[in-house]
Amino acid sequence: MYSEITSNTRKSWALIVIFIILVMGLGWFLDYYYDGGGLIIAIAVIWSLGSTLVSWYAGDKISLASAGAKLILKSDAPDVYNVVENLCIANGQPVPKIYVINDPSPNAFATGRDPEHASLAFTTGILALLNRTELEGVAAHELSHVKNYDIRVMTLVVVLVGTVVLVSDLFLRSFMFRGRGRGDRRNDGGLGLIIGLVIIILSPIIANLIKLAVSRKREYLADASGALLTRYPEGLASALEKIAAANIPLAHASNATAHLYINNPFGQGGAVSNLFSTHPPINDRIRVLREMIARP
Repeated sequence: MYSEITSNTRKSWALIVIFIILVMGLGWFLDYYYDGGGLIIAIAVIWSLGSTLVSWYAGDKISLASAGAKLILKSDAPDVYNVVENLCIANGQPVPKIYVINDPSPNAFATGRDPEHASLAFTTGILALLNRTELEGVAAHELSHVKNYDIRVMTLVVVLVGTVVLVSDLFLRSFMFRGRGRGDRRNDGGLGLIIGLVIIILSPIIANLIKLAVSRKREYLADASGALLTRYPEGLASALEKIAAANIPLAHASNATAHLYINNPFGQGGAVSNLFSTHPPINDRIRVLREMIARP
């Protein structure tokens, strides 16, 4: 467990460094191309640092707001609070804030930067669909994301990837509509232009590949950690089975936050779409959980 926390701390810093490099690379190209005299790259540096701070301190609020999540009190949903509180006591972690998303799609996610600043969100669909044992499995999965500091990595990804994609798109539009810059770099053999275009095109691709790699591994780990917490893998396996059978897309799902959810918020796709999904195939996750039950 402690090795996973240490690993996720390293990954958090690695994500921040990669993000800053990508944005600075984009800023360098635009500054070079339009003879910005260092002004554009300075703006890129300030933007990247500002976005990093926003993702660190307000990434969870952005994720919750984009999902339409509403904070609830214990008196609003005592059964849900009891499930989460009991698991937190067993796992030795603070009780997170609990939010509800008014949506029939059965789903849930955790967000925040550490166990002391964590939140869990459940859709009304998942609360209506699952029995208590299954809800415990889902809550244990999400609390494992919190305990393992997955939420820090995953919340950073939400804002950082979104910012890289946005900046790349703005720079590409600037290049397309404004044409050659003041410097009109005719004597560089087109090398600067080629490098800049490669940076613009590859930056969002690299950012999204990072998101896919981080998310898939984290889901398998949280499934295993959640099953260990409840000592009952079948609870989560049964919950995932019901979620897969429902296959209802989330109304306010977005590509930026899709990797946070326990299941793909866009619904289950075919074999090809699963290759580019933020989640491993749900049937594979169910199989792995049930293999844990079958082991002597």
